[in-house]
Amino acid sequence: MDSMALFRKKFETYKKIMDEQGEQKAWDTLMEGYPERQKQNMGQYIDNNSLADGFTQAIPFYKQIGMDMAVVDISNNGMDAVVEVQRVCPVMDVAKEYGFDKPCKVICEMDVEATKKGFGNMSGGIIASIADGDCVCLFKYERENK
Repeated sequence: MDSMALFRKKFETYKKIMDEQGEQKAWDTLMEGYPERQKQNMGQYIDNNSLADGFTQAIPFYKQIGMDMAVVDISNNGMDAVVEVQRVCPVMDVAKEYGFDKPCKVICEMDVEATKKGFGNMSGGIIASIADGDCVCLFKYERENK
């Protein structure tokens, strides 16, 4: 299944559950197993690398799903840290197809939360969002240096 089909399925599922059982149930349902999948997917890049090196290695994967990503190493004060810059939001139109003004809750906020839970030792957050009118999406991730 291509990435856009996967995104569509995620929005479709989230919307259906949200409409029938509420937004919290939709979030909880889609988060089931997500931290483990995120650990499996991203672990290959960051488990034995700095975040900057690992995220940089992941750029070709993100490019395949329509993202234009840059990575900035912001490691400082004993923290291994990175800012992930996404210049393109490939799911903005898909979100609108399912009645969402912004894709952030269903895609980005879930990714950040799954990453934090999947890697236990990592914090993260969304700094800027194209959906909110910013020129790029910015995500920050950090963990204590090993």
